[in-house]
Amino acid sequence: MATERPEIQGARFAVSSGHYYASQAAFEVLQAGGNAIDAGVAGGLALGVLQSDLVSCAGVAPIILWDADRAQMVTISGLGGWPAKADIEYFRREHGGAIPVGPMRTVVPSAPAAWIAALDRFGTMSFGDVAQYAVRFARDGFPMNELLRQTIINNRANYAAFDHAAEIYLSENGEPPKVGQLFYQKALASSLQYMIDQEKAAVAKGAGRRGGLQAARDAFYKGDLAKTITSYHASIGGWLSMEDLAGFQVGFEPPVSSTFGDWRVFGCGPWCQGPALMEKLNILKRFDLKKFGLNSADYVHAHVEATKLVMADRDAYFGDPRFVKVPLEILLSEAYADGQTARLDMNKAFPEMPPPGDAGGEPWHGAPFPKPAVDQPHPGGALDTSYLCVADAKGNVFSATPSDGSYNGALVPGTGLSVSPRGVQSWTDPKHPSSIMPGKRPRLTPNPAIAVRGNGQAFLPFGTPGGDVQTQAMAQTFCDVAVFGMGPQQAVEAPRFASYSFPSSFEPHDYHPGLLKLEGRIEGDIGKALEARGHRVEEWPERTWLAGSICMILDDRDSGIKAAGADPRRVAYALGW
Repeated sequence: MATERPEIQGARFAVSSGHYYASQAAFEVLQAGGNAIDAGVAGGLALGVLQSDLVSCAGVAPIILWDADRAQMVTISGLGGWPAKADIEYFRREHGGAIPVGPMRTVVPSAPAAWIAALDRFGTMSFGDVAQYAVRFARDGFPMNELLRQTIINNRANYAAFDHAAEIYLSENGEPPKVGQLFYQKALASSLQYMIDQEKAAVAKGAGRRGGLQAARDAFYKGDLAKTITSYHASIGGWLSMEDLAGFQVGFEPPVSSTFGDWRVFGCGPWCQGPALMEKLNILKRFDLKKFGLNSADYVHAHVEATKLVMADRDAYFGDPRFVKVPLEILLSEAYADGQTARLDMNKAFPEMPPPGDAGGEPWHGAPFPKPAVDQPHPGGALDTSYLCVADAKGNVFSATPSDGSYNGALVPGTGLSVSPRGVQSWTDPKHPSSIMPGKRPRLTPNPAIAVRGNGQAFLPFGTPGGDVQTQAMAQTFCDVAVFGMGPQQAVEAPRFASYSFPSSFEPHDYHPGLLKLEGRIEGDIGKALEARGHRVEEWPERTWLAGSICMILDDRDSGIKAAGADPRRVAYALGW
């Protein structure tokens, strides 16, 4: 398959991210002698500026990485919980069970802690070394692109509702910046520079690298930024407190994983939807996908029906494992996959999301299910999240999916920071495994992954934005590589599809029974064959940002070549050397 862009290859290192300037920042860190973790943090912080509509420097930042020195795969949760004062009954009493746009969606911001924890344990550079690029982009501006402008247009009312947000994202007459116009975020630059300055001051006093990193972290979680953030929340009746910030710690956790052919795919735990990818691959490997043929009716049907089964389990079982017993061992077992596969009829589609599988315990069965929405033309239309991955010369691999956009009403005046509105992915049904509770983390959609072939012959970090489409796009693109032998650029450009036949992870958790979207490059007769099996097929354009924006690197340890792909559906780019 011919590609729109060339595959980027490097013999020393490679990076692929959701924005070309973020890839440049990570590349410069690698050239300066930093490792993949240093470069990944630099790129992640840059994404919080360059795509502040989709990513916040004070948002979420789930990370999975391979530490070559320790020969260890590690995840960093990068997700905060609800403040100690959070009250599920508030939403049920005041908003009819809805979680409205605004600061009441705020959970404890985790990205600063996650980035700094990664640097502290696995990196080599200072916070200032890697954050300088984000500061420069925020302070000196960067050219507005069509994707950023369109997000601002789509969410103009949300920005306009808060003067301090409108001042950044809209002109005096309420218009977004024009494409090519320099876009500045001076307050955000000052916030990041304050963290850098506190680090420098601590190092000057003899604190050393680790003490400097702690000072940068304290600047956000205990210093002036914390005071500004919590004072604002107090002024509007919000729940976030100094105690919530000061007491927050990210978790270092082992990954979840499953096998697929000669690959093992690793991801984050059930506080996000990462295990859904593993469960889906366990079902798909029971079919001869190569014999089906890429994007044939059988191939699409198998993927979509597996998605419905897995999303039913996600809804019934997934939640913060500190509060909910998640039967992961059963859900990811081969015996369970046999049972789930037996429920899948290759001749007939589930008309809606099926009941969850029997994994024991007391699964949530949707009481009641969200009201089906069959008349919304573009479900999942909210742009939110980015992605980046890095592979370095020493064998380290970094994969992260930072998120939390600025249009959710959580922007704090004077800071430029959108403080994690990730509460939008919680439920106000107290029986739901991801219901609201003090300290409890919402069920996150961002879920970075790393696949390993054989005994380490190749590493494949990959991920995407896209909300509930993430695991679907990731499974398809991974199969492009693992089943059909595509290179990374071919794989990320291949046509994709997505099901919406399950409740959305995002408030108001809309539900579109049977709906299947196909990119226009998938032949029309395939759509007709799928309709005959009971799918409600609608066509996307030939290439759409709604299908995700995959970035990946195939780090082949036998050849020494690192091949990187970046999805042209958005503004993702790859670099290598």
